[in-house]
Amino acid sequence: MQRIEVNKTYKMYIGGKFPRTESGRSYPLKTKDDLIVNICLASRKDFKNAVVEARKSQPGWQKTTALHRGQILYRIAEMLEGRKNQFIEESVQLGATKHQAVKLTELTIDRLIYYAGWSDKYQQFFSTINPVASPYFNFSLCEPQGVVAIIAPEKQGLLGLISLLAPAIVGGNSVVLLVSQAEPFTAISFAEVLHSSDVPNGVVNILTGDRNELIPHFASHMDVNSIIYCGKNDKHIQSIEEMASINLKRTIIYKKEDWSHESCESPYFIEKTQEIKTTWHPNKA
Repeated sequence: MQRIEVNKTYKMYIGGKFPRTESGRSYPLKTKDDLIVNICLASRKDFKNAVVEARKSQPGWQKTTALHRGQILYRIAEMLEGRKNQFIEESVQLGATKHQAVKLTELTIDRLIYYAGWSDKYQQFFSTINPVASPYFNFSLCEPQGVVAIIAPEKQGLLGLISLLAPAIVGGNSVVLLVSQAEPFTAISFAEVLHSSDVPNGVVNILTGDRNELIPHFASHMDVNSIIYCGKNDKHIQSIEEMASINLKRTIIYKKEDWSHESCESPYFIEKTQEIKTTWHPNKA
């Protein structure tokens, strides 16, 4: 009797678990006329659940030392390197050439290493001791914004995702991600890497689904501190900016399509998800 292979089901990643969407909906991911896999179509309830998990995990993640956060990012890169062939194969299934798939996968790993290296350095880069004409010390220091909602790029699904995820979490934020609707395959596989790494549950939450349906919820949720949008859809951008203003979310818009360029890795991507806190301290000397 011929054995039937067990097909893998691709789910979301919320709070360190892999739930199906509560709505029970899915959409087919196809290349030309071939069905690759069915992908969960996340609902508003799924997003709210993800925000709850992100908020619970963020204070503990913020207290984790900068060096430790960098070590965790390095560990993610190590595990991604060990499964590199899988991600290359999945990228090819989505239509990339073998050369493109290798290049983008290796760039993704290198980008994680890059931000791991910045983990204990960005504070020195952006913080200052301010001169004041009084007997006080005045310090400006970086602090994470809290929960960051990210709408990842539609193209270069994995590289684009990591280019925004890594600087956000290395700075002590927790994240709710809406991955590429057209290329969600590698992003969901990446969630398995996160699950096996040392990232605390809830720090990274990954949703799949329809941008038109979910963007209003991302932008209007009152317990999200910042939203990052990647894309050129003017209606999406206008909607995000209007809804985000209700609770003064920081809104960051990237219209980049090619995330492989060197300009797409910089400590300023970390700084954009930070608040600057200024404190005064008496100088008793």
